Amino acid sequence: MRVFVLDQNKQPLDPCHPARARKLLKKGMAQVFKRYPFTIILQTRAVEDSVTHPHSLS
Repeated sequence: MRVFVLDQNKQPLDPCHPARARKLLKKGMAQVFKRYPFTIILQTRAVEDSVTHPHSLS
């Protein structure tokens, strides 16, 4: 299971592990964007600052 991640401009980033998402939420670096599917939005990172990989749904 992975947690979907959005940057501060609501652009998709690579999904992360639930434990990492929990740590980001606890530190205040992210907020819950949607509950289903569970998605967090980062407060300090933009897509230009991140390395993303192409993903596809099967």
